[in-house]
Amino acid sequence: MTLDDINVLGQQAMLVTLMVAAPMLITGMVVGLVISLLQSVTQLQEITLSFVPKIIAVMVAFVVFMPWISGILTTFMRELFTGLPRYIQ
Repeated sequence: MTLDDINVLGQQAMLVTLMVAAPMLITGMVVGLVISLLQSVTQLQEITLSFVPKIIAVMVAFVVFMPWISGILTTFMRELFTGLPRYIQ
């Protein structure tokens, strides 16, 4: 296994991590922004009003995107395991 192989493998792992985490992070960011705007318009500063909807939205996004996430992770792991003999040398 050369240094180039390690760099490519690390780069692929980071890309997969970003792709898997992106739907939940973007959902939390958008819901947080909307709730923050509503709080500033209504001047209602309740901490649970911001926290609970974000948690629920992130869980819903996780369930909705789970097939896509599973596909990405399965593809990455399949490529990793099929290339294992090349990495061992």
